[in-house]
Amino acid sequence: MTDSPTTTRAEVLATAKEMLERGLVEGTSGNISGRLEGGLVCLTPSSVPYATMTLDDLVVCDLDGNVVEGTRSPTTEKDLHLGTLRRYPELASVIHTHAVYATMFALAHEPIPAVIEEVVVYLGGDVPCCDYEGTGTAELGDEVAGRLADRGAALLANHGLVTCAASPSQALHHAALVERTAKIVWGARAMGATIHPLPESVNRNMAGVYTYVRSNP
Repeated sequence: MTDSPTTTRAEVLATAKEMLERGLVEGTSGNISGRLEGGLVCLTPSSVPYATMTLDDLVVCDLDGNVVEGTRSPTTEKDLHLGTLRRYPELASVIHTHAVYATMFALAHEPIPAVIEEVVVYLGGDVPCCDYEGTGTAELGDEVAGRLADRGAALLANHGLVTCAASPSQALHHAALVERTAKIVWGARAMGATIHPLPESVNRNMAGVYTYVRSNP
């Protein structure tokens, strides 16, 4: 593709507030980014509650992380966002949440299996768990970007969840889907039930849908 999808600061802010309303974050935890026109990226600020966050609190950076607009500091996880947006021009947004059930899998360093068809369609397959890297480091940014090459979501070891998409609203949809799936899988295991995988042909065909949609946002 030649043109990257873009979003607006208003959509970034609205999605950040919806992330809080859905219970995917609390207080000031988590963060969100959106690709703007002109090769810039809008990021939520560090240590500002979503409930009171305004457009003036958002921070605009270039893809190298230099602040070009805003009076606050960008999220400490900016490398996680910028590393992914630099590598994948078909994406316009990255969301990091501390969703409870997804984070339980992250603590166990265990992928969330794609045992529900919509997970393969929207996320490309199992949600992998990244190797542990320190919070806010460039190494974490590189690790996350590598895991998102063919997936719409990845777990941060001992930390939380990251999703990516062509818009903030889609990235939020992915986060909610991962959390719902993690809860379902956890519940089935708590029942002592055997979780049966989808047929390989279904995984292969539906993963193709994800690849096509991602390449043609």
